[in-house]
This record gives sequence, C-alpha cells and structure tokens, in this order.
Amino acid sequence: MQHTLDWVIRHAGKIYRNDEAIVDGDIRYTFGQFEERVNRLAQALLTAGVGYRDRVAVLMNNSHRYLELHFAVPCVGAIIVPVNTRLAPAEMQYIIEDSGAKLLIVDEINSRAGTALGSLVTRVIKAPEEYESLVGAAANIALPGPRSENDAAGLYYTGGTTGPSKGVVITHRNHMAHADMVASGMAYAAGKPTLYVFPLFHLGAICGIYDATWRGCKQVFVGPMDPGLLLETIEKERIHHTAMVPTLINFMINHPDLARRDLSSLKYMAHGAAPIAPDLCRRAVAALKCKFVQAYGMSEACGIVTLLHDEQDLLDTEKVRSAGRATAGAEVKICRTDGSLADTREIGEILLRSPAVMVGYWNKPKETAEVLQDDWYRSGDMGYLDEEQYLYVVDRNKDMIISGGENVYSVEVEAALATHPAVFECAVVGIPDAKWGEAVHAVVVKTPGQEASEAELIAHCRRSIAGYKCPKSVHFQVEALPKSALGKILKRDIRAPYWVGQGRNVG
Repeated sequence: MQHTLDWVIRHAGKIYRNDEAIVDGDIRYTFGQFEERVNRLAQALLTAGVGYRDRVAVLMNNSHRYLELHFAVPCVGAIIVPVNTRLAPAEMQYIIEDSGAKLLIVDEINSRAGTALGSLVTRVIKAPEEYESLVGAAANIALPGPRSENDAAGLYYTGGTTGPSKGVVITHRNHMAHADMVASGMAYAAGKPTLYVFPLFHLGAICGIYDATWRGCKQVFVGPMDPGLLLETIEKERIHHTAMVPTLINFMINHPDLARRDLSSLKYMAHGAAPIAPDLCRRAVAALKCKFVQAYGMSEACGIVTLLHDEQDLLDTEKVRSAGRATAGAEVKICRTDGSLADTREIGEILLRSPAVMVGYWNKPKETAEVLQDDWYRSGDMGYLDEEQYLYVVDRNKDMIISGGENVYSVEVEAALATHPAVFECAVVGIPDAKWGEAVHAVVVKTPGQEASEAELIAHCRRSIAGYKCPKSVHFQVEALPKSALGKILKRDIRAPYWVGQGRNVG
C-alpha cells in the first residue's frame, strides 16, 4: 500500500466515484466530484506559488472546503497549518509566525481575524468567493503528490492547555499508519454517513477524515455546535457514526428535542479528548441506544492510541473506567519517574510508540528530545495498566494535586462528584493551603432545577473515595466552565486566580 495521502483521494474517486461523499448544507458532492475539486484546488495552490514544504495556514470553521484543503495542501508537497478559530489574536499571530506560513486561507466568519494576520503572509485567500474562483479556473489534473511518504503533511499546534503552543509535525506515513490502525474500531464503512463535530483544526477530527475518505463514508458537516442542530442532522442524514466530547454529549442528551427525534440510524458514538464520568456514560447509553467507543490519544500520536470498544456492555464492570487497549500497531507502557517499568496497576507516566507518532515539534529540538526517547513518546499523562492491558488514565501530570504529601488525581474526584444529580459539570483543582500545601477544590455548575450544598457534595464524595481525596471546598457558579475549542475544560484558567501572587502554581 502507498503511504501518501494522494493515494487516498485517487482510490476513493475510483472505487466510490458515483457515491455521495460530501453533505454541507445544500451542497452535495459525489466522490468523483470531490476528487475533481481537490485536483483543481491543488493546481490553484501551485499557481499561487505554493511549493515544496511551504506552509499554508487555514483559519476556517468546519466545511467541505476545509476537508478539500486537508487533501490538496499536503498532496502538492506543502504543509497544512490548521489554526484554532477560538484563539486570541496574539496566539494566532504566534502560530503564523512560528510556522512561517506563506499563505492564509480564511472563511467569511473568520475574515476579520484573517485581515489582521494578512501582513504576516504573502497572500490571503478568502472563501467562498475567491476560493471558488480559483478552483473553477484551475485545471482538473491529477494530484502531484509529495516527494516521499516521510514528508511533513501537517503542522498541528497543541491546544496550549499544558504550556506554550508547539507545532506537532505529522508526515504522510504517520497519517496513513494511523488510518490503518484505527480502521476496525471507528465504524467507517462505505456509504455510512459520519457527522463531523470535532473542529477540523484539531487532530481529534483530522485523524478521521483520511480513514473516512479511504473507506468511502459520506461525510456530513453542520454549522454551529448546537445540540438541537446535531439531533436534527442525525435524524435527517441518517448518521451512522459520530464523535463528540463528553461535554457535548451531556448537553445533547439533556436537550428538549431528544425525545422527538428519530436517532435509530446512529450505531456508534465515539468520545474522547476528556474523561467521561461513568454516570454520564450510563445516561448517554440509555438515551442514544447505540454502541459507545471511547478513544484516548493526543496530537503527538496523530490522534488515537487506545480504544474501549462496546463501552455500553461494560457499565457494570471496572473496565468502564478504562480507556481501552492499544490499537493495532501501537504499544503502551507505564514507567516510574526513574524510567523503570511500573508494575501492574501501579500509577506512572504513560509512554507509547507506533508508526503514527510525530517526528517532532516544529523548530523545537530540545522539547522534541524531552518527549521522544528511545523510540517512545512520553505523554506526560498519568495512568496504569491492568492484568489484561487495559489502560486507566488517572490524570494529566499537571493536574495531580499533592495535599499533605498524598497524591490526589483530580479526575477521580470529578468522577465521584459527577454521580450526584445536582452536578451538571465540574472541575477539581489544587489551590494554595497553608497547612496542606495544596487543598482539593471543586468548581461546580448545578443541573437546572437541582440543588446541593457544599457539605452535601463533600459528604457524597466521601461515600466513594477516600477522605483525603474529597474536596475541602466547593465553589458554585452559574456560567459554564471555561473550555477549549475542542470542549476540554480549561483547568489552567480555573486554577490561575487562586495562585496569583504565589510565585508558583503548585503547593
């Protein structure tokens, strides 16, 4: 099998030529039409002066054009640089400057930000008008393809929740290996519609587009991430498979339209990017009546590392708290701080290796050397493996709270809080404490119509976790917890006010 992305679009255009490939509002394309548009876009990019290893930045919301760019840019030997649309202007500027992007492509919604960034690039192309004009004028010539499968295909900047943003370099071979590794677990199949919810600037979504195209899936796009619109789209387009963060699943199953929508076509719900509380999982399975697949991964691994299949059948077992087992071709191990291999069920750092792991961080050799060691990627996540090699992710290293010398993993406290009916969403962080160094603190958004006091929630936690792990204090707020564009709760933002003037961020 060829290990470059131009093979994917040629294969899909030949095998599934007359099948529907794209649904984006009123726009519908077959795979043959999609291949032609990607070919034309590639020729337009070459005419615009895009050359080998040039970086092309994209600042767009999800759309069929964004999907086309994810193929056309790497398939002319250039490197796509997706930009998070929810970043502050200074953060966008950093990405454009750090990547050295030559071209910037923006849509109408992001045109103001695109104009502000225009002086940093050679040219800004605006969609849809200018974009469509270029595609329409270009020749339908087959994609040239990269020079090598080891050429960089994309530069994906980390979300910044764990420090300064870094560009993750992913090659054609990385993408192709990843598509092959997760094929059996993500339910992609010819003619089966998949709905894109994750933003296409993040590898949580990008890791699926090449596999879905390769397998002949109809790919459906929606506008704003409104739970009611998602329910409507699943019914209208007979969606077979989708993936969401737990936060959005929670909003969707609590939407008033849920009961009147026919969701019988939905067979698979994948979720990831943040742990799902067992109680939420139970309610979601009951509401959606489909198979649940949990995915664990990160940008540096090109997306998914482990999968927990048939999660709905594991609700009454310990395994439901796991992230599943390594995908075919991936390896996972747990190491102590001294680098030695941890025992079964001993918490340590999660390390992994696979042919999908990045080649490094863009222009950051020191940071690359810190995380890529002896063929293994050091994730910084904390977890353990059980006797059957199921991985249990207990926390990000940075979210471990040390209180009175005891390690408290915030995700465990959050899972305990989430089983209380009055807790709609929550986050647990460490805050300064004169006696304990750090105290366990919870920030809670209540479920509408439900009430609970601080003492009640602390007592509730004591019924399922050790006393030293329970929150010492609880803050209730009306507004939703701050989240990244992918839906991850930004604990950094929650934690920061408590540490002002401390000179450090831990106890």
